[in-house]
Amino acid sequence: MPVDAESATERTALLYHVANDRRLSQLQHEQDAEAQSIISSAVTKEEQAMAGSTVGERLPYNDYTTIDWLHDLVKDSYRFRYIQSRRGLRYNAISMFEACSGWIAVVIVGALTACVAFVVDVAVATVSDWKLGYCTKNPLLSREACCEDRTPLLATRSELADQCKDFHLWTNNYAGSFAIYVSMALAFGIISSSATLLTSGSLPAASFEPSPKDDSSRTSKPAAAGKKMYMAAGSGIPEIKTILSGFVIPNFLSLRVLLVKAFGAVFAVSTGMCLGKEGPFVHISTCVGYIVGNWFPKYKNNGRKMRELLSSACASGLSVAFGAPIGGVLFSYEEISTYFPRKVLWRAFLCSLFAAIILKALNPTGTGKLVLFETNYGTDYQPIHYFVFIVLGIAGGIFGGLFCKFNFLWSKWFRSFSLIKNNPVLEVFLVVLATTLLQFPNPLTREPGDVIIKNLLVDCNAGSESARSWVCRNEDTGVDVGKVNWAYTAYLIYGTITKLVLTIITFGCKVPSGVIIPALDAGALFGRLIGQSITTISPGIFAMVGAAAFLAGVCRMTISLAVIMFELTGQLEYVVPHMIAILVAKWVADAISSEGVYDLAQTVLGHPFLDPDLAISIVRQRNLLVEVLIPPKQTMDEVTVHVPPSNKVPYALLQHKLTQLHARGLMDAGLVLVQSHSSHHHHTSLPMLQGYISQAELEFGLTKLLAHHPPSDPPPHHSDNEFQIRLLGHLVDDDPAPETLEVDLTPFVDRTPLSICAKAPLEYAVEMFSKLGLRYLCVTEEGTGALVGVVIKKRLVGYLEKLKESHDE
Repeated sequence: MPVDAESATERTALLYHVANDRRLSQLQHEQDAEAQSIISSAVTKEEQAMAGSTVGERLPYNDYTTIDWLHDLVKDSYRFRYIQSRRGLRYNAISMFEACSGWIAVVIVGALTACVAFVVDVAVATVSDWKLGYCTKNPLLSREACCEDRTPLLATRSELADQCKDFHLWTNNYAGSFAIYVSMALAFGIISSSATLLTSGSLPAASFEPSPKDDSSRTSKPAAAGKKMYMAAGSGIPEIKTILSGFVIPNFLSLRVLLVKAFGAVFAVSTGMCLGKEGPFVHISTCVGYIVGNWFPKYKNNGRKMRELLSSACASGLSVAFGAPIGGVLFSYEEISTYFPRKVLWRAFLCSLFAAIILKALNPTGTGKLVLFETNYGTDYQPIHYFVFIVLGIAGGIFGGLFCKFNFLWSKWFRSFSLIKNNPVLEVFLVVLATTLLQFPNPLTREPGDVIIKNLLVDCNAGSESARSWVCRNEDTGVDVGKVNWAYTAYLIYGTITKLVLTIITFGCKVPSGVIIPALDAGALFGRLIGQSITTISPGIFAMVGAAAFLAGVCRMTISLAVIMFELTGQLEYVVPHMIAILVAKWVADAISSEGVYDLAQTVLGHPFLDPDLAISIVRQRNLLVEVLIPPKQTMDEVTVHVPPSNKVPYALLQHKLTQLHARGLMDAGLVLVQSHSSHHHHTSLPMLQGYISQAELEFGLTKLLAHHPPSDPPPHHSDNEFQIRLLGHLVDDDPAPETLEVDLTPFVDRTPLSICAKAPLEYAVEMFSKLGLRYLCVTEEGTGALVGVVIKKRLVGYLEKLKESHDE
């Protein structure tokens, strides 16, 4: 029975049919050999194997785009099946290596991260002490290593001169030592900031401003100028959260950034500013994970698999930072990763384990132990002390909430001045100057951040080694139990306030810096202050719990923080006080500021991030449908290609569409392909969804594949319309005109794009983007299935940001 040509085309346009193998093979051989070689050099074997599938090939992601989680999942399956289908000893060996390559990779990552951490730890200890003096035996030794533990870390200048002859002070004069301390700190700050500026880069705009009221307006601002960022600045955790959520930030995990981050962190921490190296360690470990991942084809060519490795690498960063291998795994799961299946959990555990093993063997602290702040208070808490732990939690929540609010306001205000914005080194200079002037007069805050915590957690029981420290001597009132050392108490109050203020103005400076240690410092100071009024147990216990409470208020960590504090101090019996203080601190901080410091940093830095829990909580307060995400008509006209039954589209049309995509500046947009189908309920034909081709693949096809046949200079007997692109499938019913020049982009078209009804609740779209990791989602009309819109992930992120801003107001 004869079938009309249009129906035949509808049935065969999207799929390769076995019945037409000979014709398809003939057409395939007619493809230009040069074009085929370009494809082979640009895409992997796994991608080429997918050319005949409905998924299509993918080119590498460009700046600030999102990875396609589903496509990478299928791509990995193609790779697995290809290896399993081969026979022979060689492929058996390859198969075995593939099976264990993930475990091998995380072991290498953990070992290398520990080596970098060892170098940074030793360098920080030495360079920090240069502000006071140097070791005559070896200038590269720190004060503690030079004195061989004969002198308490928190010692007066006379104690250093009398008890440690090998450590030479620059001067015994207070004014002179003050001046040298400030001068060297300023020099260290300039060195660190100048090094950080070497990692500057420009990224496209990450957001856009939809204009639903005016269909004729653009939905985005052109991003030609881009956005400048310094890859090695800050902790790197906000950017890593963005990367692990599926976005791409090129060069952020490069070897160059790793080296600058490690070098800059040494001098930044050595200034004495309210910052730590623990956050940068997470960035460094992720850089190591990315570099090692590129050694393995399994990870190099698959964004989804690479992010599994990066999640494991994050765990080793905190493992070496605190000597807390279990806490590092939980930190990666709770605070950083958005995709953390059990397989990643196991590998993160192994990665963190090897990092801890290697670091313990290298022994940067000289103690031979992983526990950084080992304590043994010898007393247990009573039920009445629960009230004190709750008070510490409330104080930590207030500190964390105020810090997040004031740091956000400070960043918006102070860094808006052109002098500061254009001269990051000047900002660091001013912050270092303020820090040294405020902290040096206080013996409790004069030391680096980790030393401050170690001094504040000491137990002053008689007979203990720490009983002779400066803190214990000031807390020793002899027989006068009720007597208060008001000078020492003033130092504690002054230290707590200065830490709060200085941390607010420091976080966000263009140097490698983290906020974990400053928050612990402030909490330990406040906890020790509270402990002065409670004589039944050691005040060091309250310093320890206060440190956890303040960090919980800043970062909103819970389970991972409780484990980290246990691993930091070795005090298992104080897990319950930590849990109480941490939970109370989180509740109070959430009441003041709904987002933690890393979430706010993402907002300040402009990084796109989809937090599914926050998004659902915002959306469910409004009765919204998916149709609110549909772009304006002007935008849909620009991104829609009506493919004729012949499945061939003129080059000029696609080039015009590509130019419009570039003007939108969203980088990971694309074209949606539709074909008109008649409907009994409509007098006009309906645009039915047939496929999707992203901007990167379209640009590849229109530039490299046609480079050998430039349409701007066609042969005399050809018109521009004869340069045609076959988009949806091979021609079956009609022979192409022999003089028509055409290129087949079928392999690059996703012929099975996911879609959702326009009348579906908006929560559906949020769940699909967050749980499935989609790059784009097509929106269809209820009842007819006709295409009415296409939404990319960044459009959803931008819309949710506006909802959040209106909610906050």
